[in-house]
Parts: sequence; C-alpha cells; structure tokens
Amino acid sequence: MKLAKLNSSIAKIAFASLATIALMAPAEAAKRGTYTETDQSGGGSVSGFVTFEGDLPVDAVENIKITKNNDVCGDGSREVIWVDVKDGALRGSFVFIEKIKEGKVWEKPEFGEYLVNQEECRFAPWAQVVRPGPIIIRNSDEGVLHNINARELIGVEKGRVVKKTLFNFGQPEVGDISDKVKPRRSSYIAINCEAHNFMFGYMMAPTHPYAVVVGEDGSFNIDNIPAGDYTLVAWHPRYGLKEAEFSVADGAAAEANFAFSDADSE
Repeated sequence: MKLAKLNSSIAKIAFASLATIALMAPAEAAKRGTYTETDQSGGGSVSGFVTFEGDLPVDAVENIKITKNNDVCGDGSREVIWVDVKDGALRGSFVFIEKIKEGKVWEKPEFGEYLVNQEECRFAPWAQVVRPGPIIIRNSDEGVLHNINARELIGVEKGRVVKKTLFNFGQPEVGDISDKVKPRRSSYIAINCEAHNFMFGYMMAPTHPYAVVVGEDGSFNIDNIPAGDYTLVAWHPRYGLKEAEFSVADGAAAEANFAFSDADSE
C-alpha cells in the first residue's frame, strides 16, 4: 500500500513538472516574438554606417599561440581581431530592426543553405545572419579535429550575458554535419572551437529577415520595409547595443548611423 502511494506521489510530481514545462514553452517562445511573411514589395529602406570613434583598446587584437595542427592552422600565433576597425568602419557588427512583426519573405542563403565552414582553422564567415533552423557545419581541414560550440547569449540587452549551449560536437573527419540553430530567448550567438582556442565567430538568428552584417566599409542597407515607425539596433559583440528610431514610407529611404567607442565597454 505504501509503495502504491509512493508511486502515485511520484506520478503526480512528474505530471506537475511536465505541466510546468508545457506552460513555460509558450512563454519562452513569446520572448522571441513571431513573424508573418507577406507579399510585401515596394517598401521603404534604411541605410547608414557603423563606425568607431577614438582610440582602439589595447586588447583590440589578441595573438594566441598555435600549439597544434600547425601544418593546417599555421605556425607562430593567430591574430584574433576582437575590434576590427578600418578607416573608421567598425566591421563585424550587426544591424537589425527590433520587434518587426510582418513583412518580406525570408530569402534563401547564397548557396541554398546556411553554412559555417571550418577551414585553415578559421570560422568562415566570422559573422553572419541565419534563419532559425537547419545549418550545415563543415570541416574542411583534412586530419584536424574541430569541436564547434554554439552558445545563445542571453541578457545582451542588460549587459549581463549568460551563455546557453545550442549545440556542441566534435568533427574528426572532413565533411558536413547538419544541426539546428534554435535559440529560445535571444538572437545573439557566439561560436568557438573547443579544440582550438583561437577560433571564434558570431551569428544572429532573429525571428525575421530584417537583419544584416555590415559591409567592409561599415555600411548597411535593409530594404523592403513596410511603411511605419521602427527601432533600428546595432550590435557589436564587444560593445553591445545602440538604438536609433526611424520612420519610413513606401518607396522612401531613411538613414541612421551608429558610432561606438571604447567607452561603450565600460
């Protein structure tokens, strides 16, 4: 009789736990928002530049000694550029529209699928925007074990980041592995190789397609935006977020610029 009561109690606890998880799941999804694709065309656009002002921090570039797989990764040390500035352009930055609910259709990526390539012990690209869902992780380095770790960066908006692993696996052979990028609370993602401590990169996986990585000159352009009032956000993995308000009409062009400095890391 006591055993039956114990089993009954365990079952009730398990059921309650499952119910709590079921209630939490929609709440987590709500934090990311929803997006509806429409027949949007002829909308407006917003463009501008992301720049850096003032002196670079002393640790803008880090030289990390290469201690393994030198035939592929190279000799000496790897120059990891955390703050990549050229002619005032802050490269490696992302720009996106915040909380847009509907608009243009997601376009397919250039090669038909989202891809992170590990080649010569580097992630290529260093920064990219991906649609939540399938992604190909490729090892192009013969005889090199890579171990990719992708982590959702929760709390970027508050400046207190908690990292949650999305996937983490080793690739001892050349070839592709398919996985999914499915963050639950944040669009910001960091990647690194657990086998090589000089391999890093970043991704954004927003709920909508109105997000880009800035060009080599720090420029960006986001088009086909439904007429309305919006908040535009720039994200740099080191310096966090900056916002700008803008309005756009059908067929019209808006402009917004962002300037970061090392003071933004304080």
